[in-house]
Amino acid sequence: MKRKREMEGKPEIRSAIEELSLVKAQPATVGDINLDAAPIPTKPFLHVCTLILQVLDKIGPTMAVLRQDIHQNIQRLENLCESDPTKYLNLIEILKKEESEGNARKGSSCSKALLWLTRSMDFMVALLQKLVKDPGQNMEQAVEESYNITLKPRHGWISSAAFKVALKLVPDNKTFISLLMAKDQNCDNLKEEMQTLITLLVPFLEQIHSVMRHYRLDRLKSS
Repeated sequence: MKRKREMEGKPEIRSAIEELSLVKAQPATVGDINLDAAPIPTKPFLHVCTLILQVLDKIGPTMAVLRQDIHQNIQRLENLCESDPTKYLNLIEILKKEESEGNARKGSSCSKALLWLTRSMDFMVALLQKLVKDPGQNMEQAVEESYNITLKPRHGWISSAAFKVALKLVPDNKTFISLLMAKDQNCDNLKEEMQTLITLLVPFLEQIHSVMRHYRLDRLKSS
């Protein structure tokens, strides 16, 4: 609680960096993995996702559907975690539980919530990577390209069509960057922080994807 209060008022990207700096992701592996040797801390990851959700908010109402999806997935995982905080300190324990019960692939499962939450974070990482590489890039193009390489391959035609409509309301690049920037920042400082966040977050996402492949959840799609 103390750390959460300390982060209030700070830019979301900076707060996410501080949260991720306190934990360490395990390198993603190919093939069999030792789940017990590679815990994924639940609360820090969900807190970072909440902070990145606030970054998504700055794109505006155009991302309302994705925002709602992320928020619901965070809430679903938080609710289970709060039911037994000690047991679910590690996200992998959630996957183990639902796999053993045969519920992992059901519509309201926490396993699917984690899968889609991770894919949404992939989208945000891809978008930040594009803005770091070219801060002047057209925002609508950056959002569309990021969507195409992350979420679109797993979305059905309904979700894809909704996203295509939403693209028309994306703010211009300058507006979005200015909303992300803290009072003590310039564009170069912001780029450095975005790159730091990417560097810290990607290993966690890769680790989760590796675990999802282990449980054969990685190919699930939406409607």
